[in-house]
Amino acid sequence: MHVALALFSIFCAWRWADWRNWKLYHPTMLYITCGGFLYEYLTKDQTMWMFHPDFLYNHTVTVVVYAVLTMPLNVLLFLSTFPPTLGKQLRHFAIWIAIYGGMEWVMMITGRISYKNDWGLLHSLLFDLMMFPMLVLHHKRPLVAYALSVPIVWGLLLIFKIKLN
Repeated sequence: MHVALALFSIFCAWRWADWRNWKLYHPTMLYITCGGFLYEYLTKDQTMWMFHPDFLYNHTVTVVVYAVLTMPLNVLLFLSTFPPTLGKQLRHFAIWIAIYGGMEWVMMITGRISYKNDWGLLHSLLFDLMMFPMLVLHHKRPLVAYALSVPIVWGLLLIFKIKLN
């Protein structure tokens, strides 16, 4: 499933993303990659979820594929198709949150992801509700997004009682 999602992301980005202007989206693609790796580093002893690999070697390799391939390509596609009007923007957010929630639900029922430390699918949906607007904010006002990211990360560490060793 993880390999299929990566290949599907490659196809969708190839087909629909704005590759002519990829450099405009590159900083936010790096932002999502750094966020994924930061999560893995900060929660290495108390992970919120665990990927169960299919064709990939282990959880760590699966995380790397998501962090350096799947997520950045999704950001490229998400931002390069972001509409100009508020109503269409809200629909765009809803579609992407539904896609992410649906894919995670499929991974959950097929045993490709499991949850730990009080995290669950609802938490992932709530996180997606925050993540997609943060991606747009980072694209438009990166310093503001970085400033907001610090209390968001800190708050999540406190809420889920992650001990930093």
